[in-house]
Amino acid sequence: MHRLIALPVLAIVMVMASTLHAQQYPTKPIRIIVPFPPGDSLDTMSRLIAPTLLERLGQNIVVDNRAGAAGQLGLDLGAHAPADGYTLVGGQGGNLVVQPHTYKKLPYDPLKDFAPVAISTTNFLALVINPALPYKSLKDLIAHGKANPGKLTFASNGEGGFPHMAIEMLRVQAGFDYLHVPYKGSVQIMTEIMGGRVDATILGIGSLTPFIRAGRVRLLAVTSPARAELFPDVPTVAEVLPGYDSRGWFGYLAPAGTPPKVVALLNREINRAMMMPDVREKLSNIGLTVVAETPESFAQTLKSDYEKYGKLIRTIGLQPQ
Repeated sequence: MHRLIALPVLAIVMVMASTLHAQQYPTKPIRIIVPFPPGDSLDTMSRLIAPTLLERLGQNIVVDNRAGAAGQLGLDLGAHAPADGYTLVGGQGGNLVVQPHTYKKLPYDPLKDFAPVAISTTNFLALVINPALPYKSLKDLIAHGKANPGKLTFASNGEGGFPHMAIEMLRVQAGFDYLHVPYKGSVQIMTEIMGGRVDATILGIGSLTPFIRAGRVRLLAVTSPARAELFPDVPTVAEVLPGYDSRGWFGYLAPAGTPPKVVALLNREINRAMMMPDVREKLSNIGLTVVAETPESFAQTLKSDYEKYGKLIRTIGLQPQ
């Protein structure tokens, strides 16, 4: 008899403890793990919002850079931290919706090991070419690719990376073949394009903007569904290929099992910090658009993008490494 009564009593105690935790939270510093080096977009974003979070929550915000294994090291730490609201980890599309399909084994499951807290920014990519090439529009480039299979060269920062996926999405929807030339990073890519050794690339707009404005490359299209505020006269890929959408995003996640009330509080305060005018302006200057979405919306985006890129990777036959 006592054992039968104990179970509901235990459940009530657990609920009360969770509620009390949420009411008292936070009582100590909050760590934000950034799985990339200082100066990365996620690092910049985290350091910009830290002062407002400190003011609002009354606790220090510790930005902890844990770079390594293409972001997997930091995400692994975040996934397996205590689910008490005192550890967040920054994530982005490449790590959470592409890598699960391009690696045979990851140290975390993006759909099971995290409680999505907030998508904070989106970033679009842009298609640029060497300005000496004769193509004045995306339609011209696609027509050349179709007429000359395998002759058009596209550079990316590595097979299976987010830019490579954007290029493959373009190829599949437009129906042309190209030669993929992978490099280690955007600096090397831009050197090769400006030198005329590679025709085109798709990269994050933040790294391309100085070259576009200096006339060193020609911007043909952006990968977001709507035209970009930075370049309102430049068409989207979707204007030529309806349905094309290859946006990136950055957000914050907590370990799975973090109390929902804590997640809701963190979502509210992160959104508030991101919406500060100076934060929005500084992030806009590096090609990031601030958004304010619910944890539920983030979870849906995570799931739908996971499925979208999984389907694309299976379609192109890219084998997990």
